[in-house]
Amino acid sequence: MRIIFFGTPDFAAGALQALLDSNHTVMAVVTQPDKAKGRSKTPVCSPVKECAVKAGIPVLQPTRVKSPESVEALKAYGADVFVVAAFGQILSKEILDMPRFGCLNIHASLLPAYRGASPIQWTVINGEEKTGVTIMQMNEGIDTGDILYQREIKIDEKETGESLFEKLAVLGAAAITEALALLSEGKLVPTAQCEEKATYTGMIHKDMGRIDWSMSAKELERLVRGLNSWPSAFTFWEGKQLKIWESSVCRDGELSEAAEYAEEAAPGTVIRVEKNRFAVKCKEGALWILSLQLEGKKRMSTRDFLLGNEIGQGTVLEGR
Repeated sequence: MRIIFFGTPDFAAGALQALLDSNHTVMAVVTQPDKAKGRSKTPVCSPVKECAVKAGIPVLQPTRVKSPESVEALKAYGADVFVVAAFGQILSKEILDMPRFGCLNIHASLLPAYRGASPIQWTVINGEEKTGVTIMQMNEGIDTGDILYQREIKIDEKETGESLFEKLAVLGAAAITEALALLSEGKLVPTAQCEEKATYTGMIHKDMGRIDWSMSAKELERLVRGLNSWPSAFTFWEGKQLKIWESSVCRDGELSEAAEYAEEAAPGTVIRVEKNRFAVKCKEGALWILSLQLEGKKRMSTRDFLLGNEIGQGTVLEGR
């Protein structure tokens, strides 16, 4: 098949490479314009553009993909199908209807669950046991098109947003090549999504990482994992931001020596300090802090942090 690929971040770059390695023909790549980064404001291209340039594929970077000139440029290729993965712009109906087989989207959830912008992080934060990728026939809605193909994986007990992102990028690359093979053979059967089972996720914002110690320890442990590596979960100690990179829920009996103190302590209070970790009171239970990063410093284990910083029983971490 002749393909035009739409995508921008690392998640999409893996899928593009898989298509380049297949027996299909990627005619062009559409990605977001280069962005200025750093103090020097040097333009930086997307991972998808890097992959395309390396392969010698034409790259289109429209500010508005729906503009008349962009639409005409796409028409000129006469592609059989458009493949979309985390592109970052909404496609018009004119574009959706352009190729013979329409537009196929690689979405990082098992639709209709977790439609929207941040399915990977929220499946971890919400404590789901499984997730996957969906190859979907795009329509004018947000992730509402017919399901064409799905593959699922189990979410590990210590899964982070970052580790799940990497797994689903690999799975998505495999799924789109498998789906295109079935499509070319006429074996893909569209299945309408059940609207009653649909759930939505919004954009992840930096302030979402600010820890609210009035939440339960189980909820906060999932929040820490889900927001790792961006934007990360954080609290404040002595006026400085303290990122929490790794944590675990205190098990029954682990705080027996501090049980009386813990009962009276307010959420956000350090109730026990050990050589390699310290425990913070939550609304329900307590959270062991295992890896962290003080503002202006490097990420480190709690053991190394405690060697150079005094945190004792009764220390209060400022949350939301």
